[in-house]
Amino acid sequence: MTEPALDVLYADAALAVVNKPAGLMVHDSALARGETEFAADRLRAQFGKPIFLVHRLDRATSGCLLLAFDRDTASALGKVLMLGGVEKDYWAVCRGWPAERAFIVDHALDGGPGKPLKKPARTEFEVLANCELALASAAFATSRYAWLRASPRTGRFRQIRRHLKHVSHHLIGDTSHGDGRHNRTFRMLGVHRMLLHARRLAFAHPHTDALIEAVAPVDAEFARALALFEQTATG
Repeated sequence: MTEPALDVLYADAALAVVNKPAGLMVHDSALARGETEFAADRLRAQFGKPIFLVHRLDRATSGCLLLAFDRDTASALGKVLMLGGVEKDYWAVCRGWPAERAFIVDHALDGGPGKPLKKPARTEFEVLANCELALASAAFATSRYAWLRASPRTGRFRQIRRHLKHVSHHLIGDTSHGDGRHNRTFRMLGVHRMLLHARRLAFAHPHTDALIEAVAPVDAEFARALALFEQTATG
């Protein structure tokens, strides 16, 4: 069975931005754990030429994935990324209501398994909406959730997920750093994926300086979660 093509959000002769689905590994790595299908392989076949990944997304994260079609473009984009010249906005759903509409988590993180050295890590968050569901949670009669915009200013291992855990606003659907009780609540509501989506990428084209902006639509399960905020929004 041939897999469907990944949705192309922007493409020219030098680079492309695609909408990676949740559940698809970007490339083979120590974290693959027996996976045999990777976005990189599908994209090579889809575009019919070599591709060079400029960054990666976790398997469970969907959304904007940036790639280049030649090494020089990949190198140029990599340098822009390292210097903070790529705007990255994610959508996330977390447990609880943050105290502030806009808040920053500035908390150093290690590099993941086998990389114990901690480095500075900073994520800016904005609450887009709150909701309250009539479902008991621990000692509370209801369950509260927030829909966030997350803008990482550094690129550490699982940064958004770990920063949300650090402030006790665990990401929904995150089986590694999340809260199992709230994950089960969303599974009962028909949402079985991690609710982190790379919504937007914006950057200057490395060859023309033209502004490139790509916005990725969410999938049906993420949309189902966001519909809860329309039905029960508290402002």
